[in-house]
Amino acid sequence: MAKNVLILSASPRKGGNSDLLCDAFADGARASGNVVEKVRVADCEIGYCRACSACERNGGRCAIADDMGRLLDRIVAADVLVLASPVYFYSIAAQLKTVIDRCVARWTEIRDKEFYYILSAAEDSDTVMDGALACMRGFLDCCDGSVEKGAICAKGVYGKGDAASTEYPAQAYQMGTIV
Repeated sequence: MAKNVLILSASPRKGGNSDLLCDAFADGARASGNVVEKVRVADCEIGYCRACSACERNGGRCAIADDMGRLLDRIVAADVLVLASPVYFYSIAAQLKTVIDRCVARWTEIRDKEFYYILSAAEDSDTVMDGALACMRGFLDCCDGSVEKGAICAKGVYGKGDAASTEYPAQAYQMGTIV
């Protein structure tokens, strides 16, 4: 049965390394018969959570009128969430963290999902992805019934498109086929 796959690409560079790996994952997921949508988070107008609690009083509707309301509908509807980000200072990009924070409006509805992670970093150390993965896994831990299914950690790629000449696109494609 086809799954609804939502890829959240936080790369501010279209065609950047994590964005390129999102495309490979999407190709694999489509090849397996799934419905795939990729959202470039940097192209969305999404403000920071104000901790005003309006969403608690308004049935999950945020007081901020921006692109997050529609994106949150897609997040809730998805069977599979792919969180993708370049790693900056050992954590995820601000664009993705903002989306995660804004999920507070309807976080109890984000449940029973399969999570995949795609990360890229210039550094090639054993621990470069630890902080970013911890952030993504923290979000998953708040989504009842959700499970981590896989991660691509593309280390040692800095320049735009550097990942294209590595084994990472093939790994992302293969991971997409198992959705």
